[in-house]
Amino acid sequence: MTDQELEKTVKEALEMFRPQLQADGGDMEFVCIDEEKKVHLNLTGACGSCPMALMTLKMGIERYLKDACPEISEVVQDNAQNFGEGIDF
Repeated sequence: MTDQELEKTVKEALEMFRPQLQADGGDMEFVCIDEEKKVHLNLTGACGSCPMALMTLKMGIERYLKDACPEISEVVQDNAQNFGEGIDF
């Protein structure tokens, strides 16, 4: 599969998953697919600031994309926030 075909397939799969995020007030933006076949996304809306965003990304979006495009190695969130930063336990 060419890079252009892979990107098209990934974008189509993301469009199929998008309603699940929108149902909870969130959304996602496709950024790119890098040379390691990692899909880079920005989670927006409620998903952008949700502490459960990593679980949504890995257990939801990544799993769905890997089923649609086995070539994908990982899905990463470019705009991820470190929710534990500056907190001492």
